[in-house]
Amino acid sequence: MPAPQAPPPALPDPPAPPHPRRWIALVAVALSVLVIGFDTTVLNVALPDLARQLEVGTGQQQWIVDAYTVVFAAALLPAGLLGDRFGRRRTLVLGLALFGAASLLGTLASGPGSLIAARTVMGLAAAFVMPMSLAVVPAVFPPAEQRRATALLTTMTAIGVPLGPIVGGLLLRHFWWGSIFLVNVPLVLLGTVACLLLLPESADPSAPRLDPLAALLATGGLSALTWGVIEGGDLGWGDARVLGTLAGSLLALAWLVRRSRHREHPMLDLRLLAEPVFRWCSVAVTLVSVVLLGGFFVLPAYFQSVLGTDALGSGLRLMPMMAGLLLASRTGDRLVHRFAPRGVIGAGLVLTGLALLFGSRTSAGDGYAWTALWLPLFGAGLGLVLITATASALLLLPPAKAGVGSGLVQTLRQVGGAVGVAVFGALLAAGYRDRLDTGGTPEPAAHLARGSVTAADAVAERLGDPALAASAHGAYLHGMTRVMLVAGVLALLSAVLVAARMPGTDPAAATTPGPGPGPAAVPAAPGPGGPGPGGPGPGGPVRPVAAAAGDPGESSA
Repeated sequence: MPAPQAPPPALPDPPAPPHPRRWIALVAVALSVLVIGFDTTVLNVALPDLARQLEVGTGQQQWIVDAYTVVFAAALLPAGLLGDRFGRRRTLVLGLALFGAASLLGTLASGPGSLIAARTVMGLAAAFVMPMSLAVVPAVFPPAEQRRATALLTTMTAIGVPLGPIVGGLLLRHFWWGSIFLVNVPLVLLGTVACLLLLPESADPSAPRLDPLAALLATGGLSALTWGVIEGGDLGWGDARVLGTLAGSLLALAWLVRRSRHREHPMLDLRLLAEPVFRWCSVAVTLVSVVLLGGFFVLPAYFQSVLGTDALGSGLRLMPMMAGLLLASRTGDRLVHRFAPRGVIGAGLVLTGLALLFGSRTSAGDGYAWTALWLPLFGAGLGLVLITATASALLLLPPAKAGVGSGLVQTLRQVGGAVGVAVFGALLAAGYRDRLDTGGTPEPAAHLARGSVTAADAVAERLGDPALAASAHGAYLHGMTRVMLVAGVLALLSAVLVAARMPGTDPAAATTPGPGPGPAAVPAAPGPGGPGPGGPGPGGPVRPVAAAAGDPGESSA
């Protein structure tokens, strides 16, 4: 009597149909991230005006930029977790409302202190917007469309970087400096209404609870790190306050890492970094953000002080960078399918490094023509890295980890940006002060001129001293080219690191055949190699790419 056969395995439930309005909903989310990307750099062209009208020195200018960036980075992880737990659309709308309110406060700022406070609140609000905008992608898009949707959102954020100075310059030509914050309000209202009407709610009620101590360690550690780097350029790296603050930041961040490793459901889920492609995409995003905000910090003052343009002219001179970004967004997906993320990210870092090295050759007689030649390369390189690395990393995340995972990627990106502004700002200030000649200028005025090239221009105009202005312009150019040289070398070294360590697999391929046991995406049919999940050939299991081994040179552990 033949033995009874085991019942066939139950077929999995069919996947839910894609959301019918998913692409329209993505437009609503894209409006939200455009505001965030726009506001990251809109302030850069206004810094010279702020320096004159509010008497803001170089260190305070860096804090106006970094107050936003540091709080943004510190709050991304808890914001991503809260969105996963309580609803991603709800969190996104809350962040947009807070961003609009903080923008209104920015228009009323009467000094650097109140402006820094407004920027701090804007950074907190942005932390709720950015990870949620990316986390909604796996909730409403099938896997085959997720790379395209994520690339679109990343492109919108990247386009906001050069678009910010253009819009900011246009506003500053016709209105007062507070208009660069006021323009956020209608954009926020439009994005909020669109999200409420078009975006479905998604959440993971089983997401872990917020860890207040971990959030405090992240905020304190990142803030202390950035303050120490900024003030190190002014007070000296041997200053006890600088050394103490940097040591405290490292202790706080080390404690955060240790706490995360010993908790079952950590706010900072370092286990996500065990996947090689996710890990090295995150590293690439971090490194290119150091270069982006570090190198970008120096250009508006160069255009306005050295070349003599106004704020709008400064923004328009960044248009070639936007052209490069758009080119990268249109070609990046096709290049990834052909060369895998490692090849595209490595090529983007090489383009970025070469562009900055070209920029480091700028001389006093070049004018704008030389800059216009290398800016498209700079934009194309940045676009290839940011768009490809962000999309490839998020494709590996399960839907339940969408908020926490995207928060981790964005945290690393913002940390890189904050450190880039701080380090390159200190390098710029040191190079500027080393070359500035204030001989013959009265000491109070000379001290003010040493603060920034904008302040030196104001002093030279008041004293009728064209020699001081010429010296300040030459000193600033010296500091700027030093920054670009270091940033370019860093980008090229990053390309070598990514090429050597990042796996060559493409996470866009949702499944790959593989021998041996593993979680099957679909039940295996018997094939020529033998029945069951263990046999080779068509009968073997189909495993997710995230579970497959990476390159021989990179362990998945």
